[in-house]
Amino acid sequence: MTTVRREAFGRMPPEEGGGEVEKFILESDSVRVEILSFGCIITTLETKDRDGQFSDIVLGFDTLEGYTRKHPFFGAVVGRVANRIANGRFKLDGKEYQLFLNNGPNSLHGGGKGFDKVLWSPQVLPNGVRFFRLSPDGEEGYPGDLKVWVTYTLSDRELAINYQAQTSKTTPISLTNHAYFNLAGQGSGYVYDHKISIEADSYLPVDDTKIPTGEVAAVQGTGFDLRQPVELGKHLQKFHLDGFDHNFCLHQGQNRRLVARVFHPPTGRTMEVHTTQPGIQFYTGNNLDGSLKGKGAATYPKHSAFCLETQNWPDAVNKPHFPNVLLHPGEEYNHTTWLVFSTA
Repeated sequence: MTTVRREAFGRMPPEEGGGEVEKFILESDSVRVEILSFGCIITTLETKDRDGQFSDIVLGFDTLEGYTRKHPFFGAVVGRVANRIANGRFKLDGKEYQLFLNNGPNSLHGGGKGFDKVLWSPQVLPNGVRFFRLSPDGEEGYPGDLKVWVTYTLSDRELAINYQAQTSKTTPISLTNHAYFNLAGQGSGYVYDHKISIEADSYLPVDDTKIPTGEVAAVQGTGFDLRQPVELGKHLQKFHLDGFDHNFCLHQGQNRRLVARVFHPPTGRTMEVHTTQPGIQFYTGNNLDGSLKGKGAATYPKHSAFCLETQNWPDAVNKPHFPNVLLHPGEEYNHTTWLVFSTA
């Protein structure tokens, strides 16, 4: 059985329209998750360790103010297009579109005010919550009125996140959730002792601004071969890697499949990621620097969390050989990601 409660979490600043932000608490015997109507943000995700003790395993803030200020997309749904678009530019039907540049020369996670920085309209479901918003034609430079629904449902040990969208004009779209995980518990230091595997035979090499070069490279014989579990810290050392911030290319198909697994030996916590998406961005919190005050006054240094963002491949709108990222009028964008928690 999943219970769903809602409560007030704060008000938006007057310059942001001053709307009320609600928090939705989804609870089963094994998992407790809290989600805001602002940015569809997962603020808390508590799971059990092997002794049955709950800990909060996602980074974030105690107050709304933390989320309305600049932060690295903690727990938020990002869009219209997750990840980077080179030079914030793309061409559609002969017309060039220019987006806001918010990541060096590139546009990242929807631009200056993406889906993570707006209020969504909530609807309580028996085992979850559905959020809706209309992204108007021209928002952040993107074409078309885009209707978007993000649905979180909790069933025992499984949190499902479903994304649906419809558009009035052809537009690129790629939605993901940007939760930062630490299976030892948020604020408990580095994730070097986590063991991770990703079911991908290839990955996308990137240039020095993190844009894919266009090559689809085999992981075989490289530090990107995560098909068997590796202990993160030792693996980074062995291959002289500063961390990961790369798209792994998943086996194509619309069906649910297991794509990643993380195990934390000291607590026994395990998280599996299943998805219908064509890619997963593995990010090891390389840009965290300890400057943000998180929940319970925790600080978040570099490599104190990891993200597994299921999505389309970065810059796909400019790379015709990448999976299709365009949504046309009359079509429906529909993808689901499942996070499954257990102990070993």
